[in-house]
Amino acid sequence: MAEFFKVFTVILFCSLFFSKMGMPAACILFKFNMFKVILVSCVGGIGGSIFYVYLFAAIIKWWDKRKHLKSGGKKKIIFTKANRRIIKIKHRFGLLGISILTPLILSIPLGAFLAERFYKNKPKVILYLSVCTIFWSFVFYFIYYGFYDSLKGWLF
Repeated sequence: MAEFFKVFTVILFCSLFFSKMGMPAACILFKFNMFKVILVSCVGGIGGSIFYVYLFAAIIKWWDKRKHLKSGGKKKIIFTKANRRIIKIKHRFGLLGISILTPLILSIPLGAFLAERFYKNKPKVILYLSVCTIFWSFVFYFIYYGFYDSLKGWLF
């Protein structure tokens, strides 16, 4: 039963904060083996990506509908400084950039929100987020276990 709670904790952490809480918990705190770390972190990250993409798609759809009703059917686009900055980031980095940064710097929910807001193709968004999650899972595993002895002094 204790093992189930460890696995569930890592899945939950990976679905929220992949690089900040999920992978360190799996590698350092619970000391899972390589197969278990990769499997559990990928399940958490990919499951979180799927869940948050569909959740934010529903929220965005509801918000846009609410905004449309509130404005009386008029759709007025206002170009502000923030809007221009968001469009510039979208054009510069694209879906691949958002997907690469999601497990590393951003959280899974924030990356899923940004990807869903800019790109409406759910299967493509989920595929990109999933592939990048698997890639970062392997990278973090080898970083944590490759440098465990030098990191141990900082962490404990």
